[in-house]
Amino acid sequence: MPRLLLVLSAVFLLSATLPKKKKVIFFGDSITQAGVGPEGYITQMKTLLPDYELIGAGIGGNKVYDLYLRMENDVLSKKPDIVVIYIGVNDVWHKTTHGTGTDLPKFEGFYKALIKKIQDNGAKVVLCTPAVIGEKKDGDNEQDADLGKFSNSIRKIAQETGLPLCDLRKLFLDYNIEYNKDNAEKGILTTDRVHLNKAGNALVAKSLSSIIEKI
Repeated sequence: MPRLLLVLSAVFLLSATLPKKKKVIFFGDSITQAGVGPEGYITQMKTLLPDYELIGAGIGGNKVYDLYLRMENDVLSKKPDIVVIYIGVNDVWHKTTHGTGTDLPKFEGFYKALIKKIQDNGAKVVLCTPAVIGEKKDGDNEQDADLGKFSNSIRKIAQETGLPLCDLRKLFLDYNIEYNKDNAEKGILTTDRVHLNKAGNALVAKSLSSIIEKI
């Protein structure tokens, strides 16, 4: 029995001295919901960031105000060290597909409120611009102008707050200029113009990992 107690004590002391993994929550819509799938960007990041605990908190169809309403239960209650906000596609896309969407001033208000509440909870924040709604060259997709405005708004917020920005909009546009020679509307980084394929997830994973490692 004393030997068993000694072993258990040693295990306890060892576990207590091991560095605690930083907890990162990815907060978003269906793109993030799919991010925990076999080829998802969060899954791919687990090999890039083995010393971090990576948690997906994405729900399909969510817009910025949906994130604000469920932030307490899905993010703050889990006491994250870092929160990645990846939202905006549905705020633009649903204007056409559902006749809803979000006006830009309202989007900005909720977005800033998200940041403040997360920071007040003690977590670091990483911002992301929404990538694409169609992969044709910029200006050829129906909602490029709106997506550009929302992305510019997030860039401005990042600049004003000094928060790290993963500019997926620019990354995806640049990638498609180089690799989408036929100006296809999907199939380069997305499966359906919006949701990411393996290559799209890999681009997000690599970009976000390099930012998170520096925090």
